[in-house]
Amino acid sequence: MKDKFRFPYLPVGLGLAAIAGLMLAPGAVEEMWKYLRERSHRGLNTLNRQAGKLRESAEGVVKKGKAFIDPHRDSVKTDTEAERQVYQEERRESSGG
Repeated sequence: MKDKFRFPYLPVGLGLAAIAGLMLAPGAVEEMWKYLRERSHRGLNTLNRQAGKLRESAEGVVKKGKAFIDPHRDSVKTDTEAERQVYQEERRESSGG
């Protein structure tokens, strides 16, 4: 006879668990969204800080590159102009001009 009375306990227990879950769910859902929102804000803040650091280091690299290239810029222009003139003279000579 004890076996007959065990069966109703399962549906009763499931029903009580479902009711308790429904009563606790709205608070848990709000807490979950609040937690997710806080984590996403922290993640965005971290990404913004890292982006700022990356931007600063990139600006430093660009400044160093400009400082390295600037002294050589005029000589490159001069060399390019000289090569262009030589090419044009050779072209005129070969065309008979």
